[in-house]
Amino acid sequence: MYLLLLLALLALAVYLFMQQPVFGKLPTGARLNRIEQSPNFRDGSFQNLHLTPALAEGETMFKVMKKFFFDQKIRNKPSDSLPSKKIDLTTLSPTENIIVWFGHSSYFMQLDGKKFLVDPVLSGSASPIKITTKSYLGADVYTVEDFPEIDFLLITHDHYDHLDYETIKALRPKVKKAIMGLGVGAHFEHWGYDAGVLVEKDWYETVDLGDGFQITLTPTRHFSGRTFKRNTSLWTSFVLQTPSQKMYLGGDSGYDTHFAEIGEKYGPFDLAILECGQYNESWKYIHMLPHEIVPAAEDLKAKALMPVHWGKFSLANHPWDEPIKRVSDYAKQQNLPLLTPMIGEKIDLDVVKTFDGWWKEVR
Repeated sequence: MYLLLLLALLALAVYLFMQQPVFGKLPTGARLNRIEQSPNFRDGSFQNLHLTPALAEGETMFKVMKKFFFDQKIRNKPSDSLPSKKIDLTTLSPTENIIVWFGHSSYFMQLDGKKFLVDPVLSGSASPIKITTKSYLGADVYTVEDFPEIDFLLITHDHYDHLDYETIKALRPKVKKAIMGLGVGAHFEHWGYDAGVLVEKDWYETVDLGDGFQITLTPTRHFSGRTFKRNTSLWTSFVLQTPSQKMYLGGDSGYDTHFAEIGEKYGPFDLAILECGQYNESWKYIHMLPHEIVPAAEDLKAKALMPVHWGKFSLANHPWDEPIKRVSDYAKQQNLPLLTPMIGEKIDLDVVKTFDGWWKEVR
């Protein structure tokens, strides 16, 4: 009897904990009806283009967790505070075409006068439990108060290191339009966003943004979910066309044929922004390994590559700077221009620039 009571109390505690707004909401009603019409939604969940196991052959979640928590012998976080820069984003000239990276997969762009913000995570953590998955010292130099009005907020998927409740909630008065995959809008509405601000689309659907801007949602090889139920919303990448630029904004993805297909259909690209960190052989189907990132950029027919998904959080058992070191070596071998800014640094897209490798000075 006492054991049953204890289990019941534990179940109640978990249930109450999961009612916090940070976990978002599952799609219902008309949103769910739209999802069920998608060709990418089958057997009750969204699917990748090809079979995509969450873990590699022979791996189990127990083995993965054991390695992460008990076999960890590498230094997967920097000892030093990361160097950074900070500019005034509210006083930019509208003629400037720039990118500012905030670490991991968060970045701001001003392109042909329009302001874009991608996957902003500025709360200091990439987890619903604040004391876990904390950002590196020095990585949080910008806050929501530092942003101007955002013309287009882009969300690749709803994982905590890409969709941050605190940041998104605080951004609400500044966001004119938010563009995302099917189902992700359920979180936004739960967090106070008006439905008229939200644009939810399927892969290969295009949104005309006006004034010569358009954006197309394209596949990645990944998954979604903020609770125990996975794949109720769609993960995506973006093909962004502006009057002067064509860019590929990649979400999390394992390597697959979609890169070449997107390159053939929409390339070449002036710049591809691709994930390069938090990889492991244990989950090689849902995150690229270092040797796959430059080939993915080449498949996309990208003229230059900016690696993201590193430099802020440790979500895998590799040294914190290993991703950028290895990708830099591969890019040099293939003579592919690489954009590797310091956190907060302004990159002028209209000026060719070389980068010093700031991470080499960090212990």
